Amino acid sequence: MRPPLSRRLAGFGTTIFTEMTRLAQEHGAINLAQGFPDFDGPDHVKDAGIAAIRAGHGQYARMTGIPALNAEISAKYSRGYGLEFDPDREVTVTSGCTEAIFATLNGICDVGDEVVVFQPFYDSYRASIFMAGATPRVVNLRWPDFQFDPAALTAAFGPRTRAILLNSPHNPTGKVFRRDELELIARLCVAFDVLCISDEVYEHLVFEGEHIPIATLPGMAERTITLSSLGKTWSLTGWKIGWAVAPAPLSAAVRTAHQFITFATATPLQWGAVAALRSEPSYYQTLIHDYRERRDYLCEALTRLGFSLRPPEGTYFVCAGIERLAHVRADAEEPASDITFCRELTRRGVAVIPPSVFYEDARLGRDYVRFAFCKRMETLRAAVERLERVLG
Repeated sequence: MRPPLSRRLAGFGTTIFTEMTRLAQEHGAINLAQGFPDFDGPDHVKDAGIAAIRAGHGQYARMTGIPALNAEISAKYSRGYGLEFDPDREVTVTSGCTEAIFATLNGICDVGDEVVVFQPFYDSYRASIFMAGATPRVVNLRWPDFQFDPAALTAAFGPRTRAILLNSPHNPTGKVFRRDELELIARLCVAFDVLCISDEVYEHLVFEGEHIPIATLPGMAERTITLSSLGKTWSLTGWKIGWAVAPAPLSAAVRTAHQFITFATATPLQWGAVAALRSEPSYYQTLIHDYRERRDYLCEALTRLGFSLRPPEGTYFVCAGIERLAHVRADAEEPASDITFCRELTRRGVAVIPPSVFYEDARLGRDYVRFAFCKRMETLRAAVERLERVLG
């Protein structure tokens, strides 16, 4: 009998986020694994969503997004980055950025195309590339500084390259790509006539350096599809409101796939997103202040407890080396690795993510683990207290 799972998805299995969250629940562990806040989003955004429900906005939205949200997204890029997008032709609202990634890859790729992607990568990237019939060409971000070899990046481009999938600020490493790195990527895209899919969901969580949308660089506006979402900036990951902005021909490709994936995104929550994008500048200032406090607290504690790390430049994740903590990797059924470390630490009360699952070659990610600090300070303090009992 033919196996029930398609060859494209063979080997992917259940995501590590599902596994570690289940294990955390089983052992009553504090969940610093999955990247969702344990606090709620702002009241003015929630109130707008509730008002939309009560006002009867419960039917299908326009496939590309309600006009008010498309207009706010367009205004956001014009106001913040000087990028101009027609709200009706060049802005597409999706069910989270994960759907935007999937719709974009399926909209632009043919079977046999290649997509350049940096590893470690957000786990949906590789699966989405395969489901689009394309092949990933992987470039390594090297632990512990997460720099890449320019020659390796250049070698990844070729006649079959359709796109590069870029994520800055970068999950899981916290890297913010520098201008010179982005300029190299831009030059390669222009030289090889390659599209850029730029996942910028952490654009407002930058602690060091600056967020530079690659679409603002010479030659890139016409070949970049920029993706972002509501969830990370407004702590509403369960709302799944994302978007793709791009020149009209590229937007048409995204929309062709989007209409057959989700067709439309939750109507009342789109009205909530309108309110979010109308937030005062002070909201973003408070956001980065509060996350910097969490980052600095957790990094100091992890360093004191024997982890090696560099504070992340962006996102709400910190990667911490475990080379001095071999005694925690106590699973007798498996050789020592980041996975055994994370499973054992979860059993002892704190759940974290093993980064080796974000690599094609798992050996490259076995020397460190990823903590999420998108939690209340009291949650982080409780997690550190547990870590002190285990590691102190």
